[in-house]
Amino acid sequence: MRNKVSLKDIAQKVGVSTAAVSYALNKGKEGKVSDEMAAKIRAAAKELNYQPNQIAKSLKMGRTNTLGLILADVSNPFFSSIARVIEDEAKEHGYTVIFGSSDEKPERSWDLINVLLNRQVDGVIIVPSESSEEQILYLKEQKVPFVLIDRYFPEIPSSFVALDNHRAAYEAVMHLARMGRRRIGMLAYKTNLYHMQERKRGYQEALLDVGLTMSKNWLKEVKYGDIKNGVKNAIDGMLSNGEPIDALFFATNTLAINGLKYIDKLKLKVPDDLAIVSFDEGEAFDFYYCPLTYVRQPVYEIGKGAVQLLLDQIESSNGRIGQIQFDPELIIRKSSGA
Repeated sequence: MRNKVSLKDIAQKVGVSTAAVSYALNKGKEGKVSDEMAAKIRAAAKELNYQPNQIAKSLKMGRTNTLGLILADVSNPFFSSIARVIEDEAKEHGYTVIFGSSDEKPERSWDLINVLLNRQVDGVIIVPSESSEEQILYLKEQKVPFVLIDRYFPEIPSSFVALDNHRAAYEAVMHLARMGRRRIGMLAYKTNLYHMQERKRGYQEALLDVGLTMSKNWLKEVKYGDIKNGVKNAIDGMLSNGEPIDALFFATNTLAINGLKYIDKLKLKVPDDLAIVSFDEGEAFDFYYCPLTYVRQPVYEIGKGAVQLLLDQIESSNGRIGQIQFDPELIIRKSSGA
């Protein structure tokens, strides 16, 4: 096994002190040796294939140049796309990202936070799961820089990047009403998380504003751990009563994908029998026979904004809170009857 090249090896090759080598190889310290000598030292380091000791460097600088990322569900295309943006944006600033998935379980989120803090990450970006308020309060108490994305807890002052979920759902349902639909259902997750509550509130307010009285069977909630059966039972309930829905708003793309599969099994035609609007886009939608109308979330802007807010916290160390809320964009296609 080849021995690791040290500063002393470089110093001996060039004929200078190890201190001079250290000055030349650390940005901003070249002034302590001449430009010509600094160039010779860097050339020798490259020739010897010198690799700096990152652990020692991190201890000296007080940083590891790593960020933690906790996703809710890495298999969800929305979250995996955001992870890629965050990874690329962090790399542009010299940071590496360590990430994991909580699978919407608060206990797993706790485990990931502990792992990341033990790895001494400089900050954390989190898609919080339900009942994880205590974890966010802990990060605040420990003065760990963090940013929440997609979801946040309005009662806990913290940095976040998210969409205006109320407005997004409101505009989606209003569009279906403008298309002449009068029995508009919504399929959502059964959760107390704020973003989902806001989507349901937007749905309900839109119905009120167009003068539609919502049937109790129009709004159905599905448990995260039983999506396939939950979606099937929910759609059956929406269609079997005396006021079957003529339009359906899916609160997430995962619900939409499962819902569309079942709608096809029922031999229902989109949009003739049932108009559809989904939250989020997805590659699977491209293979569906009817182009889907969906609420676009600005994935690139969300990921980039989260990294920038986090790096601002890390650099300033003043605990300043930054909050970014994006306006939704409804991409109108054939499935909504347009």
